[in-house]
Amino acid sequence: MNTARDGIGEALSRRFRPYPAYKDSGVEWLGEIPEHWKVKRLKHLATLNDEVLPESSDPNLELIYVDISSVDAHIGITKTETVVFGKAPSRARRIVHDGDVIVSTVRTYLRAIVAIKAPEPNLVVSTGFAVIRPWRLETSFASYALRAPHFVERVVANSSGVSYPAINASSLASYPIAYPRADEQRAIARFLDRETAKIDRLVARKERLLELLQEKRTALITRAVTWGLGPSVPMKDSSSEWLGKTPVHWKLKKLKHVTPGITVGIVVNPSKYYVDQGVPCLRSLNVSRGAIDTANLVFISENANELHRKSKIFAGDVVVVRTGQAGTAAIVPKALDGANCIDLLIVRRSEQVLSQFVYYFLNSRPALSQATELSVGAIQSHYNTSTLAQLVIPQVPIDEQSDIVKHLDRATAEIDRLITKVQGAINLLVEFRTTLISAAVTGKIDVREAILR
Repeated sequence: MNTARDGIGEALSRRFRPYPAYKDSGVEWLGEIPEHWKVKRLKHLATLNDEVLPESSDPNLELIYVDISSVDAHIGITKTETVVFGKAPSRARRIVHDGDVIVSTVRTYLRAIVAIKAPEPNLVVSTGFAVIRPWRLETSFASYALRAPHFVERVVANSSGVSYPAINASSLASYPIAYPRADEQRAIARFLDRETAKIDRLVARKERLLELLQEKRTALITRAVTWGLGPSVPMKDSSSEWLGKTPVHWKLKKLKHVTPGITVGIVVNPSKYYVDQGVPCLRSLNVSRGAIDTANLVFISENANELHRKSKIFAGDVVVVRTGQAGTAAIVPKALDGANCIDLLIVRRSEQVLSQFVYYFLNSRPALSQATELSVGAIQSHYNTSTLAQLVIPQVPIDEQSDIVKHLDRATAEIDRLITKVQGAINLLVEFRTTLISAAVTGKIDVREAILR
């Protein structure tokens, strides 16, 4: 039971009236719809994947490219890459126009769906997207209907594959869509434009607060792991452009020289090892700042675990995300001692440096700056073993490391509590936005009068 969603649903029902009369849509996951609405399959309301760049295109043709990882489920397109056709990824082929909606058909768990508005003339998207071009639906209404939870969840639920779940465009085309007359579609879209803009402004303010809290956290950590705790300790120039001045008794070493090893988890076709029950296996989605979430673990067989002994993780190891939220780190707890991991970097527990100190250092500005400079990957930040191996880290006496860790545990606890609270408020607003869209585009609430207010 989703208590937050239930509460949001009750709030919507108090604020908006239902339609006067309903009928069975004939689709289980749509339920009842207003009596005058219709239901048709998407392929009867829109076309899919109409245009692609031919392979004969001029190699010097400049493109603005959008990849799957460049689309956020709530924000939309977060970044683009300018490339020429001759050097562009082979998947940079789908042509889009104003009013199209792109739906990710690979890695569908990312829920990368966005409406295209006033695009650059040379914008292309990955072939990992289905480009939906409404012709019997109002484009403004379609952009919301295709991002509504009932549609998105169908896409995710009917995808096949574990690591890179995918769905055929033909399956998308068969999904039923509920819709009213054109004038009502436009009214619903205008209402949602107005209401979601209000929500987005609130979210933006809270996200700014989140950024400030995270900046404060980073500043606290940076000061402790580069200057130490003593206010009058003699300092020296570290000769590192990232670290600046450090206590005179500290030395600098590359991370690879203070840990028994830095390795990486299973990277080649890990899904072939998946079993219903077996050895727990961490993925990047299980790792957040300082914490490991075991709610969505996958499992591999004992044989696979032995085959990939180098990627086994043990209590006290530090695991680091390679792509997406690259650099996010957490310490492996005792409960996962002997487990395995997929596409994560592993910094082995060391006698020279406390795991907690490594974790905090990886969250400091010097580490983040070094990693950014050393990272590879044109589309998104990407860490590899050599990135971590080359990080310059202060060599601090163990007892002093322990004091720094205890200090930071205390100093960051309140900030982390506030971060959790603000993030919870953001999540609630996003949930409200999603529920509002779903209720409006399926006719659960009548917003025709609301648009006049």
